[in-house]
Amino acid sequence: MIILCSGSETRAKLLREAGVDFIQKSCEFDEESIKCEDPYRFVIEASYGKFLKCAECYDENDIITADTVVSDGKNILRKAKDINEAKRILLAQSGKNIKIITAMWVRYKNRIYARVDETVYKFAAFEKGDLEAYLSSGEWKGKAGACMVEGFCKKYIIDVQGYESTAMGLCIEELKRIINAD
Repeated sequence: MIILCSGSETRAKLLREAGVDFIQKSCEFDEESIKCEDPYRFVIEASYGKFLKCAECYDENDIITADTVVSDGKNILRKAKDINEAKRILLAQSGKNIKIITAMWVRYKNRIYARVDETVYKFAAFEKGDLEAYLSSGEWKGKAGACMVEGFCKKYIIDVQGYESTAMGLCIEELKRIINAD
């Protein structure tokens, strides 16, 4: 059984739906300690930091760690701290192309795997009423870039290149290849 080292309900849901036998635990890692403007470097450092911490906590177990960020091409759009920041972050995505980047580290059967995947979305402009309702719902909390491609953002997707699971926080298609490689 593999340990998902994440408190993310979305990542857990992806694993359940893929039929992966797992338990969910986590070790604390301070993402705020990473001082980096490059979204790819950030997710690699964050997911690797989590990996090192969890490898220490769960010495002999198979583990998965991941981190996800949203980028508007100029900035890393992190998790919003409050509703005003969520609105600002979402408006930066409205009517634009964004990249959702996920890095994952996996220790499986004493082998270590690392991946960085991205999914690029082109969004139509968000309607004000929909945006306000989404903000009021609080569903944006804990989401990279306050973005939910499987929820609020779904009806605004004009084009997508990549896996939806990557955008949801764990490239399940690639993870299944790792697990099924043996």
